[in-house]
Amino acid sequence: MNRPEHLRALQGFVRRELAGKDAYLDSLAEAPLPLYERFARTGLSGWWLPEEYGGLGLGLEESVRIVSDLAYADAGVAFTLFIPVLTTSMVQWYGGEELRKEHLGGLSAGGFAATLGSEHAAGSELARIGTTARREGDMIVLDGQKAFSTNTGFAKFLVVIARAEDDPSGYLAVLVPGDTPGVTVDKRWDVIGLRSSATYQVSLSGVRVPAGNVLRGNGLRLLEIGLNASRVLIATTALGIARRIRDVCMEYGKSKSVKGAPLSANAVFAGRLGQFEMQIEVMTNQCLAAARAYDAIAARPDAGEEFMRVGTLKSALTTKMFCGQTGWQIASTASEMFGGLGYTHDVVIGKLLRDMRYVSIVEGGDDVLRDLVFSRYVVPVSKRS
Repeated sequence: MNRPEHLRALQGFVRRELAGKDAYLDSLAEAPLPLYERFARTGLSGWWLPEEYGGLGLGLEESVRIVSDLAYADAGVAFTLFIPVLTTSMVQWYGGEELRKEHLGGLSAGGFAATLGSEHAAGSELARIGTTARREGDMIVLDGQKAFSTNTGFAKFLVVIARAEDDPSGYLAVLVPGDTPGVTVDKRWDVIGLRSSATYQVSLSGVRVPAGNVLRGNGLRLLEIGLNASRVLIATTALGIARRIRDVCMEYGKSKSVKGAPLSANAVFAGRLGQFEMQIEVMTNQCLAAARAYDAIAARPDAGEEFMRVGTLKSALTTKMFCGQTGWQIASTASEMFGGLGYTHDVVIGKLLRDMRYVSIVEGGDDVLRDLVFSRYVVPVSKRS
């Protein structure tokens, strides 16, 4: 499927399945929604996966364009469809060949994957996670509880980040098939935005998988690497939402009359839309630049080793922070531009505002990322702990 074909397929899906369905997509309907099955029929599922595993082999730069269009219609759908990149990138770079063939190949037919990292007690301090992994013969046994994991309830496989029981300073990333006994979904979170996605609290009790399911390398380092692609695409959802907000405001400005003239002719209203356009342009360029930096490493023959050396990419951190903060400014301003209507459920701005907020919260809140940028990229190398 060449680029024009996959873009046409994407645009057709958005037009048929998402356009005009904001109320349904915001209803916390049971997941997986049937529309995800219909997305699979477009041939776009797992579009970032290498062709050898049934994907389209599209890079992160092209993924930015896809996710921006999806998020324009609904950020929750976009998040559900791209967040498996966090899981699959860890497996792709650090799983054995048999593991990759068995598990990555199934996603291009419409399957999902999930990562289980965060925990209530540990919060942003992932080194304090309590989930343990112990060796019993040729098996690994996992026990613990994970707080927030998107797609787990219907994922074909999971990657669980756990502490090695016999080594308090050791961490593992373990691939677990979704139907493994001992994996229990405790609840689906009633989130305030992205309500067409599904995020779960999950318990692991005596979950047994072959030792060969352990990915190569320190589990926390692998999680850092996986977060690079997903953070850029989370930033991209802010871009898609911002584009939608601009257009919704423009339509409102055309229909609303103030002092006998369309609101869009008002200098203050028009100036704010001009400000939005400037911010959207910078967000677009930043997302594409961060994606190109990622793709440059991914194209290397030693990509896994280079990602292991670099860990968290500065461009992924700063792009997510910038787009989250800028997108929130746009959403907040737009809600004011609607006056009293902006504080009701009668217009879509309220949904877009709630959807936008997640960008600065998931996969590291802004304060966490600010500290990470400081410690990794501001403090001189010689003085880093």
